[in-house]
This record gives sequence, C-alpha cells and structure tokens, in this order.
Amino acid sequence: MFKLLTMRSMPDDRTARAVIRDEALRLFAGNGPDAVTVRQVAAAAGVSPGLVIHHFGSKQGLREAVDEHVLALFTAMLGELTGEDAGDVLGGGAAGSLAEAVAAHLPAGSPVPAYLRRLLLDGGPAGRQLFAGLYQASRATLQALAAAGMAAPGADPAVRAAVLLANDLAVLLLRDQLAGVLGFDPLSADGMARWGTELLTIYAAGLTAPPPGQ
Repeated sequence: MFKLLTMRSMPDDRTARAVIRDEALRLFAGNGPDAVTVRQVAAAAGVSPGLVIHHFGSKQGLREAVDEHVLALFTAMLGELTGEDAGDVLGGGAAGSLAEAVAAHLPAGSPVPAYLRRLLLDGGPAGRQLFAGLYQASRATLQALAAAGMAAPGADPAVRAAVLLANDLAVLLLRDQLAGVLGFDPLSADGMARWGTELLTIYAAGLTAPPPGQ
C-alpha cells in the first residue's frame, strides 16, 4: 500500500493533483514524456511517487491528464477567437491569431508551447484532435474576417485557412529557432508587435509592398 503523504506543503492553492500535472507538463515539455519517470515527477512536485499513482493510476494516465489539460487550454483560447467576441478581437487591431492568444494568456516561460510542439509532431490521437480543432478555428476566423470585410475567403477557403494556420503554428513550433536568429522572442509582447506588423503588411499588400510610411 502506497503511503499517500506529501513530502512538503503545496506551494500555492492548487490541488496536489494539479501541482503533479503541471510539473509533469513542464518535465514532459523539456525532455519528452518517454524520458521522464514517475519518480522524477513526484520529486519535482514535492510529493511521494505513491501519490502520483493514486491520482493518475500510471504514468500513461498522467500523460493523458497532461494532454487533456493542454487540449482544454487551447480549446478555451480558440473559443475566444471563434466565439461572440471574435469580431471585437479581429476589429481591434489584432489579427485574432493563435500565436497572439498564446502570448496573451500564457505567462512568460510557460511550458505549454513546447509541449504543443511535442503533441503535434508525435502523431498521437491528442495531437490529431488538437490540430483538427485548430484548423476549424482557422476556418471560422477566416470567415469572420471575410464577413467583416477584412479579408477575402479566396478561391479555395479550405486551403487558405490551412495556409494561415500553418503560418501561425510556425511561430509556436519554431519559437526558439526564430528567437535565435531574430534576437527577440516572437511570442513576447514586443515580439508579437513586430511579427504581426510585418505579417499583416505581407497579407495586405504582398511581398513587393514598400515598408509602411514610404
């Protein structure tokens, strides 16, 4: 019988289960789920390995809980882009993009973007489910832009929505590489302003357009 006692007090008002899940998310994002043990998660969360098993049943159960948590986070963010307030977001100077939603809602240093990379690229069911949701949100956003007169749906709206999504995901999936060559984090507030300005210029006027103000 596992002794279900924490090794130290919880650092905040989250439940023990939430603390374990969040530490697993951080470790999985940094090292990959296969390289992380239950014992390492327990140590990071300050609990016994038995408490991890008590809450999640197994390491696979823990991974599924992390996947569900990340899916829920992105579902909530996507809801803001495609819900009743989407028009306000799209009309307020923001592009209504997934990258902007991530930058606005996740704290600096959040492991969620790194975990998203692993989730989308490992080919598992959670990644496929997330991508399908992202694509539907991209289509809804394009429709909202078209209805507001801010974009044209194009001759092939399905492909156009996929192109927009692929561009948006590139910022998340290549965040570290982009920061390395650009010298700034594209998901920071200043980085999103610089990235978004250039992107909107390209979308609005094409690659041959002169810089704004010239």
